[in-house]
Amino acid sequence: MNWKVIGTLLVLTSLFLTGCMYPSEKLTQNQIPYEDQIQAVQQAVNSFKEDNGGILPIKTRDAVTPIYQKYPIEFKKIAPKYLAEPPGNAFESGGIFQYVLVDVETNPTVKLLDLRMVDTIRDIKLRIKSNGYPPYKDKLADNVYTIDFNELGYKQEPYAVSPFSNQNLPLVVTADAEVYVDYRQDLFQQLQKPVKPVKPGEDIRNILVEDSMFVPAYSLPYTIDENNEPVFLKQ
Repeated sequence: MNWKVIGTLLVLTSLFLTGCMYPSEKLTQNQIPYEDQIQAVQQAVNSFKEDNGGILPIKTRDAVTPIYQKYPIEFKKIAPKYLAEPPGNAFESGGIFQYVLVDVETNPTVKLLDLRMVDTIRDIKLRIKSNGYPPYKDKLADNVYTIDFNELGYKQEPYAVSPFSNQNLPLVVTADAEVYVDYRQDLFQQLQKPVKPVKPGEDIRNILVEDSMFVPAYSLPYTIDENNEPVFLKQ
């Protein structure tokens, strides 16, 4: 038995396994939201704001950008002076989260936007464009419809995984062919808990944000009906 050959094979096998395990481990780390990373970014944002006369380290977005996508953090402005580098789970580091700010006028607070739903939404919009028009199915509210995914060539209905509950959320479309995630299931569950009183006619998405690390990305505004259940807010 050639022990030298066997030893060489064992070393090569070890290196192969290590090479396979590292990307997987790194990928896992890039997909996990960590509270301490959010707090580190929050501290960096606070320090930047204090040193720059109230200016926030955010990327410029136009006025019509949806509120929860409007204030992404510009890590180039806070790293390495206030933060060694972007967190491993940040998009800038190959992660699946975009770090954003909410309550920018009163209390700029760091939250996470889950980017995993972006590819699904992009694919649906491309198929709608190829189809020539949105294949509406059922009307849910003024200007909000379910989608006939069969007409778009899907064998199984696509969905978005909720960062709040990990449940599968449906996708809806508007008359201008914009695709959104429907968060009514998450909102309904949240309304069963003790939450700050909400009134019909006001946007209730903040009840998801307040006690969470996340924002409801790619969402339409919601309010409550007379039964205190979530409904689309009329635009």
